[in-house]
Amino acid sequence: MSVDPIALARDLINCASVTPARGEVFDVLEGALTPLGFTVHRFTLGEPPDGPTENMVAIRGGGGPHFGFAGHLDVVPPGDGWATDPFETVIDNGVMTGRGAADMKCAIAAFVAAVSRTDAAGGTISLLITGDEEGYATYGTPRIIDWLKEWSIKPDMILIGEPTSVDRLGDTVKIGRRGSVNMWIDVPGTQGHVAYPHRADNPIPKLARVVAALDAIHLDDGTDAFPPSNLEFTAISTPTQASNVIPATGTAQLNIRFNNMQRGEALVRMVEEIAEREAPGSAVRARISGEAFLTPPGQLYDVIVAAIEEETGITPELSTSGGTSDGRFLIELCPVVDFGLPNATMHKLNESAAVDDVYQLSRIYQRALEKVLGQA
Repeated sequence: MSVDPIALARDLINCASVTPARGEVFDVLEGALTPLGFTVHRFTLGEPPDGPTENMVAIRGGGGPHFGFAGHLDVVPPGDGWATDPFETVIDNGVMTGRGAADMKCAIAAFVAAVSRTDAAGGTISLLITGDEEGYATYGTPRIIDWLKEWSIKPDMILIGEPTSVDRLGDTVKIGRRGSVNMWIDVPGTQGHVAYPHRADNPIPKLARVVAALDAIHLDDGTDAFPPSNLEFTAISTPTQASNVIPATGTAQLNIRFNNMQRGEALVRMVEEIAEREAPGSAVRARISGEAFLTPPGQLYDVIVAAIEEETGITPELSTSGGTSDGRFLIELCPVVDFGLPNATMHKLNESAAVDDVYQLSRIYQRALEKVLGQA
């Protein structure tokens, strides 16, 4: 039974699976996998605001080698201003448009299509699919890892189908990702009338000193594999906007994207120390999305690069640029790389993927599978 990746991608996109996702979109994927001989396990965890989240582990074959494919069926909210319904797939002039086309329902469909043309007798194939990659992943991939450990299942390598290509399909493979930590610095003060400042305590000048001190920090110069770490402020706020009121508190929001020279907890401690020095009594809240990781060279590099070269004639760049992926969790299990479609429209209005790219991606995935399973 051969699966058409475009038909499956269309059915997945037509499910409005805004993060955290569950239900219908997983039904569609299970319906495609079961006829291919997969045993499908689904479990839903958590409560709002980070849940409920559904996850899927689908397994076919047995023994080694074990090739895992990871991905997510949840999507970001579509936003207003689409030229078409974001959850009604449109194919026009060879381009498929819909929320999740690039990130990353087409990649999941491409992998299923690749599997449908691949004999699993030589090993094990698994799909590790979450409904919460675009959110905080509280009940997403980390819980899939828990499930795998409980059942003593360990892939030898994992390919994540995130959209990594830049200018054309095959030009970039992600061999690692930077870490990410969000922080909120709350500086206390005393509310009062601007005409009587001696009766108030304005937190804004103190917050400004904290911002200036952190902005002046040089974290590192990067490595051969990673760019320099960077700290960026993303918001400054107070509880009142009245022009004649000194606010009671001030808050700065920031994000640090960091390489493997840094650790999330150490960065949080650094910010806490500077905030306390510049504005005594400050409080820092933090959420570490993931640590930086780098997959060392090995078989996974070799098979993905060779499959891309054979199918496209391109030798891909091996990169760690861009945002985070669930590789930050999965690296705990085995070597991980990300490779998928061009990412120019991900998270944008009128997100799209070229039909020819989806078919070619499926052939690349098939080549990689066959190399690992000993059929090439």
